[in-house]
Amino acid sequence: MSLKRFIEEFEKRKREIAKGGGEEKIEKQHQAGKLTAWERVEILVDPGTFVEIDEFVRHRNTYFGLDKMTLPRDGVVTGIGEVNGRKVAIFSQDFTVMGGSLGEMHAKKIVKLLDLALKLGIPVIGINDSGGARIQEGVDALAGYGEIFFRNTMASGVVPQITVIAGPCAGGAVYSPALTDFVIMVNQTAKMFITGPNVIKAVTGEDISQEELGGALVHNQKSGNAHFLADSDEEAMKLVRKLLSYLPSNNAEEPPIQNPDFRAETPEDVLEIVPDNPNKGYDVREIITRVVDHGEFLEVQPYFARNLVIGFARIAGRPVGIVANQPSVLAGVLDIDSSDKAARFIRFLDAFNIPIFTFVDTPGYLPGVAQEHNGIIRHGAKLLYAYSEATVPKITVILRKAYGGAYIAMGSKHLGADFVFAWPSAEIAVMGPEGAANIVFKKEIESSENPEETRKRLIEEYKEMFANPYIAASRGYVDAVIDPRETRRYLIRALEITQTKVEYRPKKKHGNIPL
Repeated sequence: MSLKRFIEEFEKRKREIAKGGGEEKIEKQHQAGKLTAWERVEILVDPGTFVEIDEFVRHRNTYFGLDKMTLPRDGVVTGIGEVNGRKVAIFSQDFTVMGGSLGEMHAKKIVKLLDLALKLGIPVIGINDSGGARIQEGVDALAGYGEIFFRNTMASGVVPQITVIAGPCAGGAVYSPALTDFVIMVNQTAKMFITGPNVIKAVTGEDISQEELGGALVHNQKSGNAHFLADSDEEAMKLVRKLLSYLPSNNAEEPPIQNPDFRAETPEDVLEIVPDNPNKGYDVREIITRVVDHGEFLEVQPYFARNLVIGFARIAGRPVGIVANQPSVLAGVLDIDSSDKAARFIRFLDAFNIPIFTFVDTPGYLPGVAQEHNGIIRHGAKLLYAYSEATVPKITVILRKAYGGAYIAMGSKHLGADFVFAWPSAEIAVMGPEGAANIVFKKEIESSENPEETRKRLIEEYKEMFANPYIAASRGYVDAVIDPRETRRYLIRALEITQTKVEYRPKKKHGNIPL
């Protein structure tokens, strides 16, 4: 009989915890278009697989009336579940419990989970919905953030870390998502900023709403702090599941092979994508979807630095990362934002054993005073560093323009590419034919009887001599000039060949990337 009494007490405590902040606050959460912390976990994981840990943890602060508050789970659900049959560590902040604020024990739960994820070698999914540091707990709350940041950094490059911003995330709280690999923000409900609109207005006089300052669209389009935009909590969880399908559980594993497509041919209509006019743009994603498995491409940061495309796909079932210039936006030039975007993605791919496929069509770096003064040299160097540092298979296809320093930066042989293929339409040169002819043949053009006709003739001569892939191929900088209809076949074979690749780097603590 005594055991029954204990079970009754246990069940009573469980019921109290399950209420979270109470029915009224749960209803308010739903009215705001948000799910509860527990509902988000249930959608994310495979049914029946989630094992909660630290369910009975309570805060121990007695200041400012906290001694009279129970705060179930101390405002965060933590545990281990499965996604597509693979283990993941999950924490989900509960906004119904004191606004999901982070105090000492709340932070300790997250820290414990991160430590466990490192031991187990499993990805970490953090779902943020919090008003920030619990002011009543003072420096204990600040210490908690610091402990989390340290674990995020230690886990970086060891296990994948994915953050979902499903509500407010302000002040110091923003730095944990920033330290993770991918950030998904829910449109209209997610907010992320260091200082809110009231503080900004008091200090600078600027008047701005929370949505305009740190909404999901702002961070997906302008700041580049977010990688994906979801229309709802449900869509955000589906995005997490899809993203995880491309990733290994840790840096000692290979990415999971799934649903291989052994089709070798590239569709005939690939020949119609690149215009005859070299100054006309096109959507490089039309080429990507024709050469990857089943035409499936998960684009990362599709709204930010749109002159460069990055994302995940599969080749013969193997996950690969794609980096491609986008000729339909700014002609596919490289600039500050696109360099940052590509460099960070490349370093993620290298950390988790995911091959890098690069598609090149760029006229060079974006000229301009703003670019120069804002550090295009430093930012562009990040891209050079990332490609050079990477030891995973690196396979490059030059589609059309590959001019100047941008030719080198976009996964060239000189930065360690294992295979470089070029379409017959490739133009590999120091600069475009028009600009080059104006410089190289300046005196000849100016002294001729008909300068315009002479200029046109010399441009064509320059094109025949240099604006093609054959000079680079004759030097061994291009491994093969290929028929575009053979692209997929070459990519599959190159990936097969490079599976046994081993490449060593000089022993050092770490390099000094130009951040």
